[in-house]
Amino acid sequence: MLLMKLETKEKFSFLQLAHYLARIDNDYGEKEQEVILEYCAEMGIENDDDFELESFDLNATLKDFKSLKSKKIVILELMILIHADDKFDFEERNLIFQINEIFNLSQKDIEFYSQWGKAAAALYTQGKLFID
Repeated sequence: MLLMKLETKEKFSFLQLAHYLARIDNDYGEKEQEVILEYCAEMGIENDDDFELESFDLNATLKDFKSLKSKKIVILELMILIHADDKFDFEERNLIFQINEIFNLSQKDIEFYSQWGKAAAALYTQGKLFID
């Protein structure tokens, strides 16, 4: 829903960032794959099945997000991905804090965004149960 508000270049950068986040804990699971596919459908772009963790440049990718609105959308949507598997592990937390520092958002907002992401992930799971 929010990803449609990103510019085209930002959408591709967001997808790379989502792939990076999903793999940072060395546990790229089915739920994370499902969320990433939903992101692609929402943004109207193809999934990047050839993502390589080793060649990803976080700082270069984050520079593609210029507006405060885009930066907030990135954090909010990444929180859904983080909470999709009901875990917010150390590597994911560190990455979000690193992104937050580069984006210069408040730490207080990050906690609210995390709560929102957890609720959105839970509602997505419930919605899938209703339609399956």
